[in-house]
Amino acid sequence: MYPIQTASRSEFIPIRHLRYHVLQWGTPSPDKTPLVMVHGWMDVAASFQFIVDALSNDHWVIAPDWRGFGLTEVPGTDNFWFPDYLADLDQLLDHYVGDRPVYLLGHSMGGHVATMYAGIRPERIKKLINLEGFGMPATRPAQAPGRYAKWMDELKTLHRGELDLKPYASLEAVAQRLIKTNPRLGTDKAYWLAQHWAQPNAQGEWRILGHAAHKVVNAQLFKTDETLAIYERITAPMLCVVASTDSMAPWWKERYTLPEFIQRMAAVPHITHAVIHDAGHMLHHDQPEQLAKLIDEFLSLQTVT
Repeated sequence: MYPIQTASRSEFIPIRHLRYHVLQWGTPSPDKTPLVMVHGWMDVAASFQFIVDALSNDHWVIAPDWRGFGLTEVPGTDNFWFPDYLADLDQLLDHYVGDRPVYLLGHSMGGHVATMYAGIRPERIKKLINLEGFGMPATRPAQAPGRYAKWMDELKTLHRGELDLKPYASLEAVAQRLIKTNPRLGTDKAYWLAQHWAQPNAQGEWRILGHAAHKVVNAQLFKTDETLAIYERITAPMLCVVASTDSMAPWWKERYTLPEFIQRMAAVPHITHAVIHDAGHMLHHDQPEQLAKLIDEFLSLQTVT
């Protein structure tokens, strides 16, 4: 099992009528800028343990499980809406830091949420770190009727139980599933992550801590023009990190490419790009030491105003 270096503290707080699970590392202090980390789709806050262990500075880290993931309460819903993540993050910051600006880091879906939030509430973000937070492929208005139809069809599929996440027979099976998805993940890390990514049910099977409704397509199209208008309002310096292995090509094929993402990021006024070598999409698992070094250096830089 992976030997953690810095233990986390777990607590539950009320956010928008939900019991939100939050992990914290380090010592809260009025002299420290909090480092808020938000995870990606079908992931959990504990996923950041390897980065926290590799950071050289004693950061106060705050990391929630998004609604319907990890140990955060599942709302009574059959689909999830992107704006809810923004509102949840907004109230999470209210709870922990009030009006104090924070460092905000997000991976994958969380990276996109973080980047959008930084343009919507620019005064709350001191520095921004996007870890492969690509967003979604561009769409055209003509796709709207088909998207709504697909959304309604998938809701029916969900209610028939056809989108349920399959359980696993053991913790070892969960760990092997994680390794299959990410062959770079060491066995020790996989076993450690597995116990946070899943829990045993009454039948002794291990259930993934992610609500099946997350698999339902968003009813609304991704609007690139609106997204770019939000990016343009970001005032914080931003570090945009991608892995040396292009994870977009196998996922999106030709519908959305890494060069297109980099082009979108050009709308952010103050941006620095970096690449993590010998890593895939889960770069915070694959190369936490490389990534932690980048984070430490970026956060230690003096902001020029």
